[in-house]
Amino acid sequence: MKTKIILSFVGGFFVAMILAGTVWRFHGRIEEMIPGSILQKMLGMPIDGSPQAVKMKDMPDMEMGSSMDQKGIAQVAVMIPPTRRQLIGVKSETIEERAIETVIRTVGSVDYDERRMRQINLRVSGWITKLFVDYTGKLVKKGDPLFKLYSPDLVSTQEEYLLAKRTLERVKASTMTHIRSNAENQVESARNRLLLWGLTEKQVSQLEQGEKPQMETTIYSPIDGVVTKKTTLQGMYVTPEMNLYEVADLSVVWIYADIYEYEIPLARIGDVATVTLASYPGKGFSGKVVYIYPYLSTETRTVKVRMEFPNPDGKLKPGMYGNVEIRVKAGIKPAIPQEAVLDSGIRKLVFIDRGEGMYEPREVKLGPRLDNYYEILDGVKAGDRVVTSANFLIDSESKLRAATSMMGALGMGGIRMEQARMGKMEGEMEMGGMKGMKGMKGMETAQAPGSMEQTVDGLTLTVTTMPKPPKKGENIIHLSIKSKEGPVTDAKVTISYTMVMSGMGSETVEARHTGEGIYEAKVDLGMKGGWNIDVSIERGKAKPVKAKFTIKVEK
Repeated sequence: MKTKIILSFVGGFFVAMILAGTVWRFHGRIEEMIPGSILQKMLGMPIDGSPQAVKMKDMPDMEMGSSMDQKGIAQVAVMIPPTRRQLIGVKSETIEERAIETVIRTVGSVDYDERRMRQINLRVSGWITKLFVDYTGKLVKKGDPLFKLYSPDLVSTQEEYLLAKRTLERVKASTMTHIRSNAENQVESARNRLLLWGLTEKQVSQLEQGEKPQMETTIYSPIDGVVTKKTTLQGMYVTPEMNLYEVADLSVVWIYADIYEYEIPLARIGDVATVTLASYPGKGFSGKVVYIYPYLSTETRTVKVRMEFPNPDGKLKPGMYGNVEIRVKAGIKPAIPQEAVLDSGIRKLVFIDRGEGMYEPREVKLGPRLDNYYEILDGVKAGDRVVTSANFLIDSESKLRAATSMMGALGMGGIRMEQARMGKMEGEMEMGGMKGMKGMKGMETAQAPGSMEQTVDGLTLTVTTMPKPPKKGENIIHLSIKSKEGPVTDAKVTISYTMVMSGMGSETVEARHTGEGIYEAKVDLGMKGGWNIDVSIERGKAKPVKAKFTIKVEK
């Protein structure tokens, strides 16, 4: 009994040591596969020396990018073989500095220039004895007569002025200075009162020449324009508080338009604006932006913009509606095509084309969109190549590869851990280095993945390449399969190949038998570095045999 207990204890201790060694080896593989930032989030703890990006082994000047958005969705760089790139239609474009400009399109309405409008009223009371401008809409020029007015106050002030002038003439030769000074003051006071009450200098001069008061005074238009409002009638008694006419100068008009919130940073004072109206098909009128209002309409979520348009022919009439285009020029800046940006609402992502089918996710900061381009603020620069077509498919592949790598690294759900290069987990674990263990039946010995010759389930597998060593591009994989009876000639062989790095996609081809147990397959090794060659052998009802080899592309 004691002997059995001791043997059980020793056996359990021995097995525990083996499993601990396996876990330790597995931990090292995780650190090689997953960027430090992702691994820290997965394990919830920092790892000393873990890099922020996995360097692609044997590939100088190439850095594998990885990113994780705020929802925790990790992404890694992916490699797309040429045939798949052609199938999904991948296109790339080089970022260049370009003259960025766009057009803000909106609808505007023509209105009066408020600075060119004038109300006409009086400063004295009286009766209108004759109307010269007797209807609304009449065109008047500056200095044209509007109406004649009889005002007792104006008549009495004229008489006072003439009397003061005659008095000044009589005392002009007087030696009494104060009398002469008082007479001069009375003349000046009466003259100023006439001017303040609306008489012109010309009318005052005519009064001095005629030396008799005018019973009716003519009131003239102060500006050129169109009468937009009239409240006067002949014979009407008018007072200073009454608005008799409104005259608007239409040689220059304003056009108001509303722009949306996202267009506010684009519009600038001085931008060139063009308006087209249904009244004049095919004809455009040019103006410029003169004011952007500092508040937002809460109902329409828009900002009002005021533009100034010359109107010498009077074709732009207040109340008209037209289509407005405001041309915005942002200068020469690095810009990225709109199609290259994947906007999730939380972040903006692009894929950098590293060449040879390698695509790296990169988060970017962008300025406003101008036409079909975004201004670049951070993340990429002029000279970088970005994917402009099929980037949604590349994005999905990137997320899938990242998720597969993390799950495989943690051993979740029994997923086969190809990137950890730990062999197979299909109901039983084949463990290299356990050769010679007694009492563990059913476990065949397999050499470590990476060897060019392995023995798996009684089959001796040997991999060679043509050329040797393999080169970048097309290569021939030769697989020799031998059993105890001799060469195996009746197997179905498939070969999958992928780069030795996290998140890389694999390609699968079927090998053909060329004789004497030699199977041949053509593969496209698109980049320098290490490549995993996964072999799958099926023979009738026999258990499928799988093995992994590693080859290295030098140039």
